[in-house]
Amino acid sequence: MENQIAEWKESWRDEYLKVICGFANAKGGRLEIGRNNNGVLTGIPNAKRLLEELPNKIRSTMGIVTDVNLLSDNGLEYLVINVIPHPNAISYRGKYYLRSGSTNQELTGFALDELILRKYGRTWDSAPVPRIKVNSFYNDSFNIFRKKAVNSKRLTIEDVEGSNGEILEALRLTEGNYLLKAAVLLFHQDPERWCLGSYVKIGYFENDADLRYQDEINGSIISIADRVMDTIYTKYFTGLIRYEGIQRIDEFPLPH
Repeated sequence: MENQIAEWKESWRDEYLKVICGFANAKGGRLEIGRNNNGVLTGIPNAKRLLEELPNKIRSTMGIVTDVNLLSDNGLEYLVINVIPHPNAISYRGKYYLRSGSTNQELTGFALDELILRKYGRTWDSAPVPRIKVNSFYNDSFNIFRKKAVNSKRLTIEDVEGSNGEILEALRLTEGNYLLKAAVLLFHQDPERWCLGSYVKIGYFENDADLRYQDEINGSIISIADRVMDTIYTKYFTGLIRYEGIQRIDEFPLPH
C-alpha cells in the first residue's frame, strides 16, 4: 500500500523526480517502477536502460545520489529507487517538494522557509531579521518585562538595569548584528511588519457557526498578555457573584 515512504509507478516519467525530491526532504522513501497502484507487479520493458540513466538524471537535477536497483520476479523486471532523508533542503529544477502522507507537496512561502530552517537545525522564530535595530523599539515592552521579571523574583533589580540591547543579548535574542524574530515578536510594538498574523483574535460564538462579536489585540507578546486576559474576563466570561459577609467575590469558569 502506498504511504509516506512508498510509492508505485507502472512506468517511468521524468515528473517522478519530484517524488524523489519529496522523499529526500521528508523521511526518505522507496519508489518502485513496474508496479500498478494496487501494488501488483507489472514489470517494465526498458529496465536496464533506466538502470543506467536514472542515477545520472537524479544526480544532475538534484545533486544527490540514490540507490537504484534492478530486481526480477517471475520473469518481470522492475526498479526500486531507495531515497534516504537528506540533512539539507533538496530542490528539483529550483522547486522544493515534500512527501506528506501519500502525496507530494510543492513548498512555497512560509512552508518552504520552515523546511529550510528545520534542515539547518533552526526554528522559525530563531531566524535573524535584517534592517531592524534596537533603537526602533519602544520602551514599553521592556519596562513591562523588567517589572514582571523582578516581581516574579526570577531576576533582581540589578539584573534588569541594563539597556534594552543588553536585555536582548542576555535573553539570547540576537545573532551577531541581527535581532531574531523572537525578539521582534516579544518586544517590538508592531511585530506584524515582520511576522504576519502575530496578533490575538478572540471571538464569542453563539453556536458552532454564529459569531456574535470579536476583538483583535495587537502589539508585542509581552505587552498584550495582560490585555488579552483582561478582555477575556471583562467581556467574554460571565462571573458568578457571591458574598462572604460584606466582601464581594467573583467566580469565573476558569481560574486566571
